[in-house]
Amino acid sequence: MAILAWFAATLRQYPEIAIFLTLALGYYFGKFTFRGIGLGAVTATLLAGVLIGQIGITISQPLKATVFLMFLFAVGYGVGPQFVRGVAKDGLPQAIFAAVQCVFCLLVPIAIAKIAGYDLGYAAGLYSGSQTISAAMGLSTDAINRLGLAADEAKRLLDSMPIAYAVTYMFGTVGSAIVIALVGPALLRVDLPAACKEYEEKYGGKKELGGGGSAWHRWEVRAFRVQPGGKVNGLRAIEAEALIPDARVFVLRLRRNGIIQEASADTVLREGDVVAVAGTREALVSIIGERVRLQAVSGSREPRVIPGDGQIEVDDPELLNVPVEGVDVYVTDKEIEGKTLAELANTSGARGVFLRKITRGAVASSIPILPNTKLYRGDILTVVGRTQDTTAAIKMLGVPDRATDIADVAFIGAGIAIGAVVGALVWKVGGVPLTLSTAGGALISGIVCGWLRSVRPTFGRIPTSTVWFMNSVGLNIFIAIVGISAGPGFVNGLRTQGIGLFLWGAVATTIPLILGMFVGKYIFRFHDALLFGILSGARTTTASLGLVCDRGKSQVPALGYTVTYAVGNTFLTIWGMVLIMILSK
Repeated sequence: MAILAWFAATLRQYPEIAIFLTLALGYYFGKFTFRGIGLGAVTATLLAGVLIGQIGITISQPLKATVFLMFLFAVGYGVGPQFVRGVAKDGLPQAIFAAVQCVFCLLVPIAIAKIAGYDLGYAAGLYSGSQTISAAMGLSTDAINRLGLAADEAKRLLDSMPIAYAVTYMFGTVGSAIVIALVGPALLRVDLPAACKEYEEKYGGKKELGGGGSAWHRWEVRAFRVQPGGKVNGLRAIEAEALIPDARVFVLRLRRNGIIQEASADTVLREGDVVAVAGTREALVSIIGERVRLQAVSGSREPRVIPGDGQIEVDDPELLNVPVEGVDVYVTDKEIEGKTLAELANTSGARGVFLRKITRGAVASSIPILPNTKLYRGDILTVVGRTQDTTAAIKMLGVPDRATDIADVAFIGAGIAIGAVVGALVWKVGGVPLTLSTAGGALISGIVCGWLRSVRPTFGRIPTSTVWFMNSVGLNIFIAIVGISAGPGFVNGLRTQGIGLFLWGAVATTIPLILGMFVGKYIFRFHDALLFGILSGARTTTASLGLVCDRGKSQVPALGYTVTYAVGNTFLTIWGMVLIMILSK
């Protein structure tokens, strides 16, 4: 007992220790799941903070505000390119849908708060938890503090917020995945696997094999000898490549008279040349290889090659030792914006390179590689090929995204400071004071800075690991402080509000999603394969996207996730402030 008393006294004297202990417990227990269901780091951190806060710990409020601004800037920075593009261009229907969905997500909790008679704190917590938007609690906190309430009353409201959040968050996470991925297709009578397969077949996509740990590789380089009388004899390399219109094959180099030469598009192929050809395994084996015919020769055990359209494959290790590289390219060229892969495949800059991966958005969604897949500024493409070919591709697309651990901290500091200053300004409209608050200003600044980085990548680099730290750890320090501060009143509030609050939270989670499904299908008429990914993004629920892709046996639903996620994440966060403004009148 003496040791426990000493430890509690130490935490009260050094609250920074309590914060790090809360983070340790939150991240440790948050990673455990049962049949795919778990608390997650945010909820586990909140509960750990509430538990530790029972001993009565006072924490300086500026620390909470500081880490929250850092978190919001990182959120904005991550979604900036997709948010601006979604509002401005091809993603406009998806962006409008996301805005409509966000209105549903705001109005339903407001109606529930009025029906159930919840105060501002419980209403804000129910909204944040049921919509799984932890960041909204920060803006709700700012809004409550600006109401001019007595200190005791403001504290009571702020302490009730994490209670409602913790009670409603679990169904907000698990329930949204179930409603979107399981209930949704049944309710709308959508065969999700069939819809995804139909979409893939229509636009030329198919499930990829291979990858790490597999002996099968999609792209290969093989050597063939040009045969006399063959179709490629006397053709330029680019003309020979065009003989296989439905596949990407490239002549990389050749051996002529024993000398190895690098090939270009205009290199003329001659009889006896041994050429190194890169392409898909199917094209190199099935298309080229099948054209070589063998005929048995009387009295001989060895078959005779009959020259024809095909070429004889040979083993030439020195020729096949082609210097290649894989590189990530950050798309920045405005000429590329909105173009499909099919359109870009025929450009000179794409010759000789193969696309392995497209990464998009704040959650680094892996976008399916289909002929009609459009590229946008801010996308990261992983391309492979000869060094000279990848260099040409980089010049066409943007800039190489070389791995680095160094962040532009001056850019981060200036972005947060400028955004917070603008957010602190108060405008009076009709005598009503309006303000973004410092938190809202930091979020908007992050969006602007993220977009600037996507079009002018010479400054403002923040490595993915740094963005993750600012996003995840920044938010969880804020949540830890909220939990520790609210700890003493949490148990009593949970006891008095318990099951009713949980059920109301389930209603607040479910109704907006069901409304969104019908609006997306029958008003916006989104393709069935994309609909549930679009809805997942608008509600910013990554868990449901994973389940949707799993149920659909395809990554196609992710095509609809990034634009709606960017718009939804922005509006749902700002709604934390709007909700307080509406309910306080």
